Amino acid sequence: MILKTVVVGSMQANCYIFGSDKTKDVVVIDPGDDYEKISTCLNGLNAKYVINTHGHIDHIGANTRFNLPILIHRLDNQLLKNPQLNLSFLLGFPFSSPEASRLLEEADTIRAGEISLEVIHTPGHTPGGICLKYDNLIFTGDTLFKEGIGRTDLPYGSQSDLMNSIKKKLLVYGDEVTIYPGHGPQSTIGEEKRNNPFLK
Repeated sequence: MILKTVVVGSMQANCYIFGSDKTKDVVVIDPGDDYEKISTCLNGLNAKYVINTHGHIDHIGANTRFNLPILIHRLDNQLLKNPQLNLSFLLGFPFSSPEASRLLEEADTIRAGEISLEVIHTPGHTPGGICLKYDNLIFTGDTLFKEGIGRTDLPYGSQSDLMNSIKKKLLVYGDEVTIYPGHGPQSTIGEEKRNNPFLK
């Protein structure tokens, strides 16, 4: 298994390079900025897809630089090309991503070599927010962080949807499952059950 974390952009988003150490096929999860920094980490690897866990600028900002199919949940597709919805207008540089090549749904699978990621639809931060599960790890985007949860005060955010997503879609997994969030350090499901103040 290949797993590299690249912290990108002014909002310090986590971009993940994940895939097969046998075939060197990988996916690029949330390339929010710093294309050169990410591409350096792709040397010797065969990047297959860009996957956006949701459509905010700090997770899609380098989409344009990759000549790769873009995958995003159907309900966040409209954010890709709309600077107001993807929040890039707030930063003073309206951004429009290339169109998605594939629109994702709950329980879809994405393959990289012999590795297969399962799509978990976790609305709340955005309507089409997703997490990506492989074995005992989950890329949680901006749904669940170490001792934190995603913001819901942005357009189309929903506190009730987010909490429902976390409790019914993520906390159902074993305490040993590692989470790799969209910002900040990794954690585990068990640690978040015990220590996350938003889940008390």
